[in-house]
Amino acid sequence: MIIKEVIGQLEELAPLGQAEDFDNVGLLVGDANTPVTGILVTLDTLENVVEEAISKKCNLIVSFHPIIFSGLKKITGANYVERVVLKAIKHNIAIYSMHTALDNSKQGVNAKICEVLGLQDPRILIPKKGTLKKLSIYVPHANAEQLRQALYQAGAGHIGNYSNCSFSLEGTGSFKPNEGSNPHLGKVGETHYEQETQINITYTKEKESKILAALFNNHPYEEVAYEIQTLDNSNQYLGMGMYGNLEKPMSEEDFFQFVKEKMNVSCIRHSQFLGKKVQKIAVLGGSGSFAISAAKAVNADVFITADLKYHQFYEAENKIILADIGHYETEQFTKNLLVDYLTKKIPNFAVSLSESLTNPIKYF
Repeated sequence: MIIKEVIGQLEELAPLGQAEDFDNVGLLVGDANTPVTGILVTLDTLENVVEEAISKKCNLIVSFHPIIFSGLKKITGANYVERVVLKAIKHNIAIYSMHTALDNSKQGVNAKICEVLGLQDPRILIPKKGTLKKLSIYVPHANAEQLRQALYQAGAGHIGNYSNCSFSLEGTGSFKPNEGSNPHLGKVGETHYEQETQINITYTKEKESKILAALFNNHPYEEVAYEIQTLDNSNQYLGMGMYGNLEKPMSEEDFFQFVKEKMNVSCIRHSQFLGKKVQKIAVLGGSGSFAISAAKAVNADVFITADLKYHQFYEAENKIILADIGHYETEQFTKNLLVDYLTKKIPNFAVSLSESLTNPIKYF
């Protein structure tokens, strides 16, 4: 197995096209065509993690956070980022980062938090906009089914738990092949009328190149007539944060003790208790202050996230309890998620969970 094949499996879970624009995801160090000797999964790629990869003979590190976030103008070992990159290159170790691509996945970071807390019927807190597209194609009726199946195979027509979704209309198409053309139907210089099918099918934008390749490879016409629209619909299966319900309501004090035990945290910074039972819980791993209003909009009783500033706690406004349990703490189980996923996808290959401590924050 080569690195590119492992990346293919990871991108089934979290396609890079669904990452945020500001992010730096994908293969950051290394050659995608290198044979893999072992995979080490970590939250952060630090020097001790690279040392661990060397000791375990793993030449691919799958990391949640990208070690290279902004551009590197030189690599001299002057800081921890440069030292990690130097050491990785010296020992032929590749580094792949997932970050917000996995944040936005319905099976990603926040789904894992929901699983750990036992939240039922989890849903996306902030559905991602601008990611759904509709393709309309005009094809001879006799070729419609073959094209439709090819588009399904390329990833079009998936809506939630349903696949092979499309809508078709019948009509008459006209065209006149001009000099230099090589028409599949009709004759040069003559207007031709053909019974055609209009196929309408939706897809997520990261699949567009594959879907268009399927269109051009399976359409009989020399010039393919098609239209693409970006839909205003929010993608209910892709986005930041999630929310769900506890099996039974709990007191605020009992719930916070429950969170400390399940999330393995020693302390929680939080806004004022409201003196009522809690059941609907919103979560967002990492820095989630931007989602406070969204958590309030779904009437969550508690919003669990990290990196809240002093004045942001005021935004609770006695409508919700804001709970900052720590950046590392909200994302710590992400590496377990990835190890479980890769082990199922490539069961006969060595996938290791990093034992290196990468949390830079200590509590006294």
